[in-house]
Amino acid sequence: MGHNQGSGQGKTRGKVASLGIEAATNQACASISLTSKMSSKYVFHFLASRYNDIRGLSNAGSQDNLNGNIVKSLLIPVPPALAEQEAIAEALGDADALIESLEQLVVKKQLVKQAAMQELLTGKSRLPGFVTSSGFQESAIGSIPSDWKLNSIGPLCIKIGSGITPHGGDSNYLKSGRPFVRSQNVGWGALKTEELVFIDERTHLSFSSTELVEGDVLLNITGASIGRCALANEFVVGGNVNQHVCIIRVHVDCLIPLYLKNVLLSRIGQKQIDSFQAGGNREGLNFGQIRSMLLPVPAQLTEQTAISEVLSDMDAEIEALEARLAKARLIKHGMMQELLTGKIRLV
Repeated sequence: MGHNQGSGQGKTRGKVASLGIEAATNQACASISLTSKMSSKYVFHFLASRYNDIRGLSNAGSQDNLNGNIVKSLLIPVPPALAEQEAIAEALGDADALIESLEQLVVKKQLVKQAAMQELLTGKSRLPGFVTSSGFQESAIGSIPSDWKLNSIGPLCIKIGSGITPHGGDSNYLKSGRPFVRSQNVGWGALKTEELVFIDERTHLSFSSTELVEGDVLLNITGASIGRCALANEFVVGGNVNQHVCIIRVHVDCLIPLYLKNVLLSRIGQKQIDSFQAGGNREGLNFGQIRSMLLPVPAQLTEQTAISEVLSDMDAEIEALEARLAKARLIKHGMMQELLTGKIRLV
């Protein structure tokens, strides 16, 4: 006999899990015991596919809940043959297994990249062609190669500053025009343009000091997303930023923008950002703090570029895996819609 355990209370209501073992539940869970004519895995997949619909059946009150009568009233389309139920459940289970394996692979690649950042950005690992016998020197951020320098950001930059939000706020945003970058557009290493808004030319001209150019490093300096960092790309060049996003424009003859972005996103940069926050609340960064941040910098631009390219290749691999994962989730969703409604029959 299978046991499917659904959650009935609070924020987790509607979630479902297939236990497959004898177990007791508390008042927050509804346990569904099935007859031998029903596949517990089939019922599990159906309930999981109707998560939002089931949540919508919650009782009104101070806390949205499900109850036993609601659970009993759920209608489930069931193939009469147990073999067909099990075939559907197996197909959806295989899709789940693929999704889980991709999720684990993404996490593994992310951990590998984090380790590589720590090794490459501190010079503990040197790329071919850049290895020297000069040894290491102690610095404020730990040991770095003797042929590297520890620099504060300020002297390496020609601009550190942020913008403002137009008077009237959201009412100024358009569907086309000059791109206007807000903190939600700056991700962990890449821009997120799905929620990008635009401003008109007149507003843009009044913000001329914050016009973005290619290679600008964008750093979130307030709120929960503080520390997120990305490079300005072709989608936002010529646009502007608001007051929550700092533009860091480097002297390209001594610092590669992509290298700076990687340092800011690494433990080296994030630890310094954390140190500026009172009580660890990550409330905000000021321009003086940004200028004072320390960077381990290879003297050769070619080494900065080589390190950045290795990390970019890792990012590309992770992005490709995340795209595969997103596609697998879409395919699973489509399978659920077809198999659990009988539009496609397996046996």
